[in-house]
Amino acid sequence: MSGKKTVGYFVSPPSDISRKALIARSLYRIRSTVRLVRRSFRGIYDRKFPPQKIPHQHLTHVNYAFGNVNKDTGEVVLSDSWADVEIHYDGDSWDEPGTNLYGCLKAIYLMKKQNRNLKVLLSIGGWSYSPNFANIAHSHWRSSFVRSAVNLVEDVGLDGLDIDYEFPKTSHDADGYVKLLHELRAGLEHLAQSKRQRPGQYQLTVAAPCGWDNMQVLKVREMDQVLDFWNLMFAGSWDPVAGHQANLYSDNPNASSVDKAVRYFLNQGVHPNKLVMGMPVYGRAFANTDGIGNPYKGVDGGSWEAGMWDYKALPQHGAQEINDHRLGASYSYDPHKRLLISYDTQPIAIQKAQYINQLGLGGAMFWELDADKAEDTGGALVRTVRGQFDSLEWRENELNYPGSKYDNLRKGM
Repeated sequence: MSGKKTVGYFVSPPSDISRKALIARSLYRIRSTVRLVRRSFRGIYDRKFPPQKIPHQHLTHVNYAFGNVNKDTGEVVLSDSWADVEIHYDGDSWDEPGTNLYGCLKAIYLMKKQNRNLKVLLSIGGWSYSPNFANIAHSHWRSSFVRSAVNLVEDVGLDGLDIDYEFPKTSHDADGYVKLLHELRAGLEHLAQSKRQRPGQYQLTVAAPCGWDNMQVLKVREMDQVLDFWNLMFAGSWDPVAGHQANLYSDNPNASSVDKAVRYFLNQGVHPNKLVMGMPVYGRAFANTDGIGNPYKGVDGGSWEAGMWDYKALPQHGAQEINDHRLGASYSYDPHKRLLISYDTQPIAIQKAQYINQLGLGGAMFWELDADKAEDTGGALVRTVRGQFDSLEWRENELNYPGSKYDNLRKGM
């Protein structure tokens, strides 16, 4: 199978719902049958990035983030029913009979019909929900996880599952993780068989840590037996000095780098085309610093969290961008504000895409799509990286869900 994978995380609801938006959502639920109210609260989330804005023409996969899991029972659930399956977008009927799928997941299903190469996986966990994996070693917990997760695949029209467990800390946790993935693979294959689909129709992936300590806990070879590919997460380290968050290389052999993590997974026996390199679509700030490698104090403001800036907001006015191709890293620095922000610029994103091509890696993953620049600006990272790949991997998605609880999805919308 030739071509590269391009994976984009779509976060629903966006991670920075304002208090005003929460109030509006409550009112919307109470008065959802009133068309005027529906129009008034359209696009109430702060990020204003509905699924219709997903640049699906440049993607092979959308990881829909995040599904939650019950810490005690193992049941996997959608994290926001209103955003996921209830909100009505333009064209959705308000008097359609039966039980019907709406929300972001309906909008993305319609996108799948338009682009048959677009697969949608539910990403389960993430930083906020990963503590709920605490009972992963227990077989009854895993059984509930598998049953409910596979049911969601059929219920809401997915193409598979992405597990984002951050992070197993002990060998006991890692063993439980291996068992969960093997049991999920068996559950997905059973679903495919029940629908007379070919083996492997539904994909299983993970978001994998790239810090040295966290990588070594994983039972990589055992996990790899049942995974379609690995999304490698690069988020930098919290050092006492201003540094790069996703540098391709490092002068310090003991420091983290993209290349070091890639080499680790390759040495563990993972095939290159199963490694998908994560690229941050955001910047990490260091305030009151004299530059890279110097101490800092504080992190200043941010787009959605202190110290974290969307790529589309960078570089800030008055800041100069610096590209270090020797390390495959970039940042902006404002000497007046003494503010440094580490992020991938277009030239560095191109360098990373060339690295993916040179090593025969599987492709690129972007966290997260709503932080990218608009394509008409010419600065979008997703489009920039896609332009460096000769072709995208072609694998047809699934549109047939006869076992869904939603009437309109069973009928193919």
